[in-house]
Amino acid sequence: MSLATVYSRAQTGLQAPLVSVEVHMGNGLPSLSLVGLPEAAVKESKDRVRAALINSGYQFPARRITVNLAPADLPKEGGRFDLAIALGILAASGQLQTDQLERYEFLGELSLGGGLRPIRGALPAALACGDDRRRLVVPVVNAPEAALASDCESFAAKSLLAVAAALTGQSPLEQAQCPTLNGVDAMPDLADVRAQHQARRALEIAAAGNHSLLMQGPPGSGKSMLACRLAGILPPMTESEALEVAAVQSISGGGFDHRLWGKRPFRSPHHTSSAVALVGGGSSPRPGEITLAHNGVLFLDELPEFDRRVLEVLREPLETGRISISRAARQAEFPSRFQLIAAMNPCPCGYLGDASGRCCCTADQVQRYAGRISGPLLDRIDLQITVPRVEKSALLQTEDEAVGYTESSAMVRDRVVAARARQQERRAKPNAQLGVKELEQDAVLDGASRQLLEQAMDRFSLSARALHRVRRVARTIADLQAQGQVGVGHISEALGYRVMR
Repeated sequence: MSLATVYSRAQTGLQAPLVSVEVHMGNGLPSLSLVGLPEAAVKESKDRVRAALINSGYQFPARRITVNLAPADLPKEGGRFDLAIALGILAASGQLQTDQLERYEFLGELSLGGGLRPIRGALPAALACGDDRRRLVVPVVNAPEAALASDCESFAAKSLLAVAAALTGQSPLEQAQCPTLNGVDAMPDLADVRAQHQARRALEIAAAGNHSLLMQGPPGSGKSMLACRLAGILPPMTESEALEVAAVQSISGGGFDHRLWGKRPFRSPHHTSSAVALVGGGSSPRPGEITLAHNGVLFLDELPEFDRRVLEVLREPLETGRISISRAARQAEFPSRFQLIAAMNPCPCGYLGDASGRCCCTADQVQRYAGRISGPLLDRIDLQITVPRVEKSALLQTEDEAVGYTESSAMVRDRVVAARARQQERRAKPNAQLGVKELEQDAVLDGASRQLLEQAMDRFSLSARALHRVRRVARTIADLQAQGQVGVGHISEALGYRVMR
C-alpha cells in the first residue's frame, strides 16, 4: 500500500474544519513535500516527524513522499498535524498494519523523541469530531478539555508509539475524563463591602438582568471592589455556556485550564491596551479581551484613560454580542456576549466635589476628561451611578457591628438566580437582550409610567436607545420583586440609575 489517508482538524476561529491528511509513497529521489497551503510551522513538521519516527524505532522510508493536507484552499497552521502525518507515513509504508484509521481523528505536535505535545483548540475539534461520529486522539494535556464534548469519544495519548500500539490492538489508550463544574466557589464576597447601599443595589440589578454598569466616584470609594464581586453573584453557568467559555479558552494563547471549568470569566485589561488586544486580531485572528470575557465580566477600570478609539470598538459587540475580524487572507467571527462593568473618577485628580475641597482641576480639564468617553458609548451603558466616599465610621466597623447592614454574595445571588429564572421562563434570555417588540410585550407601560418617561426624555434628552434600556432595567427591577407588571416605581428607580449626579 503506497497511499494512506488520516483525518485531523484545522482551527479557524472557533471552527474546526476537517482536514484529510493524504500520504503517497512514490518512486524517485528520497524527499518529503507538504502541499495544501501549509504555513511555516506546518512545513517544519517534516523534520519533527522524521526524527520522531526514527527515535520511536520505525524506519523513515527512503522514497518520494507527498503529504497533501486537503482541502487545499484552507490555511493550515501549527504543529497539530504532526501525529496524523506520522501515522500516514507509517500506514503508507506498511509499517502500521491497521484498518482503524478511518474511525479516528488525530491531533498532536510531535517532539523529536516521539512524545506528544499539547495543541490549541482541542475542544472545538472534539465538538466537530463528535458531529462526524469519529473518535478523537489528543495529547494527555488536552484530554480534559476534549472530554467536555459529550458526543465525542476522546482518548489521551503520551506518544506516537502509544497511538500505534492502540491502533494495532496491543495496548488501548486511556479514555479522557471530564472535569467537574466548579461554579462560584472561592469568589470574593460582597459582605466585604461596607456601606455603598445604592452601588450594591445597582450591582444586584446588573447581575439580575445582565446589564452594563458604569460607576463614577473618587479614588478608594470601592468601585473596583464592587466590580470584582459581580461574578460571585451571577447565576451559575449552564453546560452550554460553560462549553462556549471553554472553547474560547481552548483557542486562546493561555489555553484551557480545567480548574476554571464552570467559572464565569472576569477580565480586567489595563487602560494602555490596544484595540487589537481588546477585540482580537492578528494575521491569524485570535480572540481579544471581549471574547475572553464571553458569558462573564469585562471590567474597564479608569475608563477615560483608555484611548477613545479603543473604546469605540466596544459599541458593536455591546449591541450584537459578536465580533467579526477581517484580514486580507483570513476572516473569523468570535462570540462576545460580555457584561461590561466600568469605573471612572469624576475628574483627572479624582476629587471633584469632595468636601475637603482638594480638587485642583479647572472646568476645562473636567470637561475634557469626561469628553474622552463618547456619547454613543455612554448611551449603551444601562446603569450609570455615582459611588461616594465611604464614611470612616462604616470603614472602621467590625464584622459583628456590620451584621444586618451588609449581605453576603450567597444571599444576593439567591435573589439574582430567582429573577433570572423568571426571565428564562418568559423569554429564555436575560432582560438586557430583549428586543424592542419583546420589550413592548414584557414591560407594558401604564399611564403614569408613560408620563414619567415622557418627562424624563424631555429633561435628560434621552435617546430611543436609552429609553429602551431604561425599560429593560425597570423590567429587571420588577423581576427582583417578583412582580409581573412594570409600575411607575420601577421606572422611577431605573431612571435614577441612568443619569450620574
